[in-house]
Amino acid sequence: MKKSLLLLAVILGGCTLLTSAQGRRGSLYINEVMVSNDSNFIDDFGNRSAWIELYNSKFAPLEISNIYITNDRNNPTKYAVPLGDVNTHIPKRQHVVFYADGMPSRGTFHTSFVLDPTKENWIGLYDSDKITLIDSVLIPILPGNTSYARVADAADEWQIRNDKGELYITPSSSNVIRDKNDKIEMFAEKDENGFAMTLMAMGIVFSALLILCLCFKAISSIGAGMHARNKMMASGVENPVVTTKERHEVVDSGEVIAAIVMALHEHLNAHDEESHVLTINKVKRAYSPWSSKIYNMRQIPRH
Repeated sequence: MKKSLLLLAVILGGCTLLTSAQGRRGSLYINEVMVSNDSNFIDDFGNRSAWIELYNSKFAPLEISNIYITNDRNNPTKYAVPLGDVNTHIPKRQHVVFYADGMPSRGTFHTSFVLDPTKENWIGLYDSDKITLIDSVLIPILPGNTSYARVADAADEWQIRNDKGELYITPSSSNVIRDKNDKIEMFAEKDENGFAMTLMAMGIVFSALLILCLCFKAISSIGAGMHARNKMMASGVENPVVTTKERHEVVDSGEVIAAIVMALHEHLNAHDEESHVLTINKVKRAYSPWSSKIYNMRQIPRH
């Protein structure tokens, strides 16, 4: 009975993990594709080839190893993304590019198939179970150096892009290039002379300085209280309660500290090397036979 329950728990756990993994990979999208590449994106070998951009739409990293990329509806396992490559770990809301050059020996991101620019190309992503279709797209016949991309990352609508106007080709980056900020432009229109920006900047600086001043004052007060408490405990007071007035009275002044230092100086008879005090230091010199005078003296000749 226990073995049956254990087996059932393992099966349910495996099913849960498989469903969870498929759910996470459901956030993977085919985001942009270029079929004919003559003067656009260059791969890591310096060649130009067709490329397929994938996008992780989740706010968490996504591991895409062991998924399948194919251009054949009847062969979902045409190219398997291999295991063991750290670059298959896509960060949150980021992109990765695969080169459809038919040369998988060049690395993980080079597929075993090529795209045909003379006809429509279907591209599909299959999960590791070889059955679940994660995403697919039908690419129309495109002119050279033209991409077929979603209007925005993970959007449902697609458009043709050719780097003319505002329709930029964006491999390995967001499909929407934000070259302006509406809030900043609105603020600039309402504050043409920059007075509001100046006041805001000065307010931030002075607020930061005020906070630092309060922090230093609080730290100084805490240190003085600890010093007063320790001194009272050293004087024999058990569980002392230090008030603000006592805290300032107990702290030693500069004159008291100077008197203590002078008393220690006289008691220990310690001094620095001064002009009116003779200090004798013993200097040790290592003996070396090479510097001995007996080797430099000329002996008297013997008959």
